[in-house]
Amino acid sequence: MFISTAFAQGAAGAASPGGFASFLSLAPLLLVFVVFYFLMIRPQQRRMKQLQAAVEGVKKGDSVTTAGGIVGRVTRVEDKLVEVEIAPNVRVRVVKATLTDVANPLAKPAND
Repeated sequence: MFISTAFAQGAAGAASPGGFASFLSLAPLLLVFVVFYFLMIRPQQRRMKQLQAAVEGVKKGDSVTTAGGIVGRVTRVEDKLVEVEIAPNVRVRVVKATLTDVANPLAKPAND
């Protein structure tokens, strides 16, 4: 009984500047998405395109690494399979899609 009832003011006065104010409240969220796209998504897409091009262009004599960690030299290339020599006279057939790295052994090393 000592405290009087408080009533909220009309919401019509607060709704008029809402256009620009609502944009400013969403701006940090939009900025995070833009930064995330340029720092994470775009470089990953570029790496995937380079890997796909390398896998499609794999040829006899290339050094490859599979997703299972097998490292070897390509001895034969088929449509969807690659034959990889992992030791002298030890050859395995792997699916091209499982290749994670393709390196040309004749390429000049980076530290020379």
